[in-house]
Amino acid sequence: MRGSGARRLWLLVLALAWLGPARGAGEGPGGEAEAGEEEAEAVVEDAPADELGEEDGVLVLHEHNFARALRQHRLLLVQFYAPWCGHCQALAPQFARAAAILRNESGELRLGKVDAPAQAALSAEFSITAYPTLKLFRDGNRTHPVAYTGRLDAEGIARWMQRRAGPSAVLLRDAAAAAAFVASQDVAVVGFFKDLRGEAARAFYELAGDMVDVAFGAAEAAELFEAYGLAADTVCLFKKTSDYIFGAQIPHHMLLFLDKTQPAQLELQGPFQEAAAAFRGEVLFVLVDVSGYGAGVLPFFGLTPADAPTLRLVKMGTNRKYQMEEDAFSAAAVRAFVRAVLDGKVKPRLLSEEPPEDWDTRPVKVLVGKTFEQVAFDETKNVFVKFYAPWCSHCKEMAAAWEELGERYKDHEDIVIAEMDATANELENITIRGYPTLHYFPAGPGRKMIEYKSNRDVETFSKFLENGGTLPSEPPVVPETPKNTTDTEEPSPSGTRDEL
Repeated sequence: MRGSGARRLWLLVLALAWLGPARGAGEGPGGEAEAGEEEAEAVVEDAPADELGEEDGVLVLHEHNFARALRQHRLLLVQFYAPWCGHCQALAPQFARAAAILRNESGELRLGKVDAPAQAALSAEFSITAYPTLKLFRDGNRTHPVAYTGRLDAEGIARWMQRRAGPSAVLLRDAAAAAAFVASQDVAVVGFFKDLRGEAARAFYELAGDMVDVAFGAAEAAELFEAYGLAADTVCLFKKTSDYIFGAQIPHHMLLFLDKTQPAQLELQGPFQEAAAAFRGEVLFVLVDVSGYGAGVLPFFGLTPADAPTLRLVKMGTNRKYQMEEDAFSAAAVRAFVRAVLDGKVKPRLLSEEPPEDWDTRPVKVLVGKTFEQVAFDETKNVFVKFYAPWCSHCKEMAAAWEELGERYKDHEDIVIAEMDATANELENITIRGYPTLHYFPAGPGRKMIEYKSNRDVETFSKFLENGGTLPSEPPVVPETPKNTTDTEEPSPSGTRDEL
C-alpha cells in the first residue's frame, strides 16, 4: 500500500509524543509511565513493515517490502512510475490487465509498482531516470535486473513474462514435431543447432525471449538437419503470408516458388536452404507454396501456379525482380545467381502486359512496359502519364478528370495524355512508390521527366500543359488600404502560387 513508510513514521511520532510527558514528569505511583511506554511500543511493533499490499492486482512496493516481494515471487516485473507522468497514467490500466492475466495462470509471475519519486532509495539503487521504467527481477536477485523490452499493452506484457517462465523456444525432437510446429504458425523461427548448450544456441534462446510476437522452435536431432537439407547451425524463418514477407527489414528477398503437392518439387527445398547460409543477414530466403497461402503473392511477380517451380530475387526498395534461368536449382547455382544480382551483373526482369489493340486510338493512350519508351520519350510529343493501380481509391476518384483531359487534348498533335497500370507493368529507370503518380515528359532531347504534384482537376492540369510543364505564377493580391486610418504600413504580398 502506498505511503506505508509515512504511516509507520507517523505512528512512531505519536509514540514518542505519548512517552515524552510520562518520562519527564515521572507521574503515577503505580508506574503509569511504564504502562504508556509498553502500549506505545506495542503499536509500533504492530505496524506491518514489509506487508505486501495490492492495487488492482499489482503489488505496491516500497523500500520496506521490496525484499519480501523478491523472495516470494520467482519472476517479478516492477514498474517504476511517477504519479504525475502521463505515460505512466496511460500504462496503468494495461499493467493491471496484464497482472490479472498472469494471476490466472501462475502465482510465480507477478507485477509490482514503485512510486519512484516517493521511494528515493529504490530509485537510486536501480538508476531510475525516466518514467515509466520496467525491470524484471528473477529468483530474488536485485543486483542484475533485466530491462523490459516488450510492448506496453496488456497482452504484450503478459506474453513477455510468460516467455521468461519457461523455455523461450519449443524443443522439436523429430521431423513430425517440426512439421506440426511450422504448420501451426503464420510465422515460425526454428534454430537448428548441433549443440543446444553451445554459445550460438544460447544467443538464439535469448533473442527468442525478447521477440514475443513470433513462435520459436529449436532442433538438435540429426534427422532434422537431414530433413531440411542443413549441414551447419542454421536459423530458418517459415512464413505463410505475404504481409510478413513484405514487412521484413532485409532489403533483398530470394523466393523459391514451388507446389508442395508435387513430391519432385519438394526435393528443391534442401539445396535452396543450403544456399541461404552464405547470405545470412544480407538476403532473406523464402519458400512460397503456390498450392497454399503463397498463391496470394503470385500476381505481384506476374506468376501463376503453373509457373512453379521458379526462382525470383526481389529488391524491396525498388521492387526490381530478377529471374534465375537455371533449370536445375542446385545450391551452387542459387548462390552464383544471388551473388551476380548483388554485384549488379544481372538485369531485372520487368513485367509488361500486352498492349491493347486500340491503345493509341483512345483519347487516353494505354501504355504498357513494352510500349512506354517509344511513347513517353518521343522527342516530338509532350506526354502526360498517369501511373495507377486498379484497386486504388484515389486513382478511381480522378479517373473522370483524366478522361476529360484526354478528350480536351485528343486533337493536339504535340500533346499525349496516357496512363499505365503500374502494378502490371514495370520500367527500368522509373520507380513508382504511390498511386496515382503523374509524370510529364516534355518534347525535345534529353529524356526529361517532371513529376506533377499540384491539384488533380482538369483546369489545373490544362494550365500545367499550356504553360509547358509548369504552373503559371499568380500575381500577388494586394489588400485595399483601410479607410479612416492614419497608419501607412506597406502592404505585404499575400498572393498564392501552386507548387509542383
